[in-house]
Amino acid sequence: MNWRLFVAKRIYNSNEGRKEVSKPAVRIAISGIAVGMAIMIVSIAVVIGFKNEVRNKVISLGSDIHVVNFDAQRTYESTPIVTSDSLMQVVRDTHGVKHVQRYSTKPGMIMTNDNFLGMVLKGVGQEYKTEYLKSHLIAGEVPQFSSLRASNEVVVSSTIADKLKLSVGDKIYTYYIDDSNVRARRFKVSGIYRTNFSSFDNIFIITDIYTVNKLCGWENTQSTGLEVSVKDYSQLDATADNIRSKIDTNMDYNGGVYFTQTIEEVSPQIFAWLNLLDTNVWVILILMMGVAGFTMISGLLIIILERTNMIGVLKALGATDGAIRGIFLNFSIFLIGKGLIWGNIVGFSLCGLQYYFKIFKLDPSNYYLEYVPIEFNWTYYILLNIAAFVISVLMLVGPSYLISSIHPAKSIRFE
Repeated sequence: MNWRLFVAKRIYNSNEGRKEVSKPAVRIAISGIAVGMAIMIVSIAVVIGFKNEVRNKVISLGSDIHVVNFDAQRTYESTPIVTSDSLMQVVRDTHGVKHVQRYSTKPGMIMTNDNFLGMVLKGVGQEYKTEYLKSHLIAGEVPQFSSLRASNEVVVSSTIADKLKLSVGDKIYTYYIDDSNVRARRFKVSGIYRTNFSSFDNIFIITDIYTVNKLCGWENTQSTGLEVSVKDYSQLDATADNIRSKIDTNMDYNGGVYFTQTIEEVSPQIFAWLNLLDTNVWVILILMMGVAGFTMISGLLIIILERTNMIGVLKALGATDGAIRGIFLNFSIFLIGKGLIWGNIVGFSLCGLQYYFKIFKLDPSNYYLEYVPIEFNWTYYILLNIAAFVISVLMLVGPSYLISSIHPAKSIRFE
């Protein structure tokens, strides 16, 4: 058996000297590592969960990739492009594409007896994936949308419903301005949704694409654009490039030029904000690593000073400085391991409580979510534990050289 490891275990398991100075120092060192690891685990779980939840919400509302008219400005008064079945098939057959759906938008106004509100009428067809909208319904139902007939039904957000005091089954009158003409259309509220994404909830009401195209004066083969979902989000840019190579700069029979944008290009401010969260995580990781490392250094130095007499005896018996350093580094590894275990227990316990009971809430108007999200990525946690262990051990190598300055003759007499 390795004698250095044996001595390190004896020191670690020793119950003698309960009033020794090293006892509180060891506890502080272990606590520092445990607290640092717990904070790092919670930080990673929260940031990954928050980024993915917000990103998925933005994508679900606007899809991964948009194909629109190149001449369209960034307003909801859109310029149409021809989105025929043949074009949709070309996009659908592109490598990396999962789903394709058409949509049209028309800005207008809702008026009731007591109030009025600006809005954007978004029309979708039968290929529209309603799972996300249904998952956020708080009342009513999502009607069957079609590109061939008018449903005269809409799904409105809870924000709009609250402002206009609407409920399921109510009739609403909407108005649209074309040049100098005003067009009116009456709808029935079939459902009310809430996504907590203010830029969507504040303005959009959902109906069939047939109605919106008629209001815009477009043909059935025209629409504002296509919403494209990708199979793998990590390949978003590559998939967008594949679509661009097939249709971008091509012109439809009305002179419209196809233009492809990713969701990150459509909403750069949101994704820049999400990417900024990564910087915050790195700051937390570095600070916590530093705290854990320095508490271990202070603990090791106290232990070395307290064991000066033992170090002198070992040197007198012929032990080298390197061998004695190995004893104290092995001892420190035991402490680091114990601190990491406790840190993982505390960190994952806190994450589990939040994951299942949603204890900590958020303001949806600011953060788009009602509670702090948690996501478990075990690869990150394994790498975090390995990195924390290696960095903590490496930080102790330098202070361990204090042993070489201890002289046997003096240290044996040390009390």
